[in-house]
Amino acid sequence: MNLKREYTIEFRGELPVKVLEGQSILKASLAAGIQHYHVCGGRGKCSTCRVLVYEGEEYLTSPTRRELALGQRMKFSSKVRLACQTRVLGEPVLMHRIMRDDADCTLYLGESIGDDTDKIGEERELALFFLDIRNFTPFMTSHLPFDVMHILRRMFKIFKIAIEENNGGKILETGGDSLYAVFGIDRDLKTAIADAVAAGLEILNDVEVFNERYLTAFFNYRIDVGIGLHAGKVIFGNRGLGLSSNLAAMGPPVNVAARLQNATKQLNNSFVVSDQVFELLDSKPTEAPAATVQLKGISKEQKVRLLGKPYQWLNLEHKKES
Repeated sequence: MNLKREYTIEFRGELPVKVLEGQSILKASLAAGIQHYHVCGGRGKCSTCRVLVYEGEEYLTSPTRRELALGQRMKFSSKVRLACQTRVLGEPVLMHRIMRDDADCTLYLGESIGDDTDKIGEERELALFFLDIRNFTPFMTSHLPFDVMHILRRMFKIFKIAIEENNGGKILETGGDSLYAVFGIDRDLKTAIADAVAAGLEILNDVEVFNERYLTAFFNYRIDVGIGLHAGKVIFGNRGLGLSSNLAAMGPPVNVAARLQNATKQLNNSFVVSDQVFELLDSKPTEAPAATVQLKGISKEQKVRLLGKPYQWLNLEHKKES
């Protein structure tokens, strides 16, 4: 008499589940009392029973024909499996049930999010890039709304080309006259940092050209930017809001990068990078003075490098004050 072996699989955040060798994950979880969604009745015709496998892929059966077809249509990664079609052949196996309640189902039943399923809550090392247009308020209050928006469009086109088209970054958020971008989604951290620095220096140069050839010539005005750059481990994923950009990165390194951008005025330099970022550069800028700055909400002073130039308008303000 052949007795089937019994294994233990673990659902993250839930009780361990006993499963017989060759038994489907869905049947085992249902037998254990887990309310595992399976709208099609476990026939591989929907995706509600899908799981994200963290460990033990080698102890699972290969995808069935139905699973392959559905996975291809919905752009699943190799780590996403259908519990009704996948059987267990060994242990340890660690996974996560993606749909745990009705609200989850409404988030993940569309095809458009199939390829983002395994990126929720992923920890990544990224270069974090914050930019703000400096000295823009006086221009905004003294010019027509059309002119204000026209100049913003010209400026953001400069930013987008430097960040996304020329240096492989991704703009995650824009607000008013500022933006937040990341580098390293598809490359290692050292390369990402080099790309972010290149983007920042390109923006500074292109903004200067824009000032000289356009803004000063037609509006008798000049605009500067402030850029802060830091890097580190963040939580990176897709918020699934149906917007043009659903990606988000969160964590303490993001706050540091944002505050470095705020510190550009305090340090009177248009491009401030953390010392950690500077040390990871293989090709370091020849002129990069060191400084220290106290950032809001951070107890220790931060060592930074100054890769930009002093602000002309800020120097004029200081002369007026003295």
